[in-house]
Amino acid sequence: MNKLHEILTRFQQGELSKNEVERLLKMDYIENLDEHAQLDLQRRHRTGIPEVILAETKELSTLLKITQKMLERTEYALISRVTPTQFEEFDKIYSNSSDYSYHKNPQGRVIFITKKGLKQETHQGRVGIITAGSSDIPVAEEARMVLEFMGFKFTIAYDVGIAGMHRIFPPIREMLEQNVDVIIVVAGMEGTLPGVVSSLVDVPVIGVPTSTGYGLGEKGIGALTTMLQSCSPGLAVVNIDNGFGAASIAALILKRIYP
Repeated sequence: MNKLHEILTRFQQGELSKNEVERLLKMDYIENLDEHAQLDLQRRHRTGIPEVILAETKELSTLLKITQKMLERTEYALISRVTPTQFEEFDKIYSNSSDYSYHKNPQGRVIFITKKGLKQETHQGRVGIITAGSSDIPVAEEARMVLEFMGFKFTIAYDVGIAGMHRIFPPIREMLEQNVDVIIVVAGMEGTLPGVVSSLVDVPVIGVPTSTGYGLGEKGIGALTTMLQSCSPGLAVVNIDNGFGAASIAALILKRIYP
């Protein structure tokens, strides 16, 4: 049982006063992990978006300590931007664990771990995920893994960019037939595809520029500029390579549609 649910249950049963509940909830928001990290343990309950552990810039020992503390306190851990060396260590510790279910996606550089027996959230609604090129798939897979962790359904269509314009129409038709509620479109280079998709559908489109591309406008700058300058209505844009951010926005949209 998570700590917030336990506190509220005890209040409902008359074991805690209102003031005691307020004090316990304030204490439970943040947990200090020595001088390296402060864990936001109630973010998922407060905002609807889980705390994510950004791995790539962390020392391995710190990353493992943070992950273990999250598992102890919340019974889950969602980790992004995992490096190959970090994957190897997580595999050793969690792949055959008797206590935890271990899910990894090396292409999306994401791991999520849950306590065995933990009931996973499921939500109504469906998200479409499209990439312009195969080089954009890692960012799309980051978004897909976050949505899977949060309990949302999705439909994917990869490598359907405007270099072969005819490729985009079948997946758009399929997504509309499946009644998707929002579409994430991931594109690098000149970043045209999100604006094109937005001009063809009546659902929100979230554009994700990726750091593919070279020369003038390299590393995603050209794609980001194109998306921000798009005259197609209904297009929102996140930062370069921000698959997690796109998935978070899509999840919040669906939670408002299907409360």
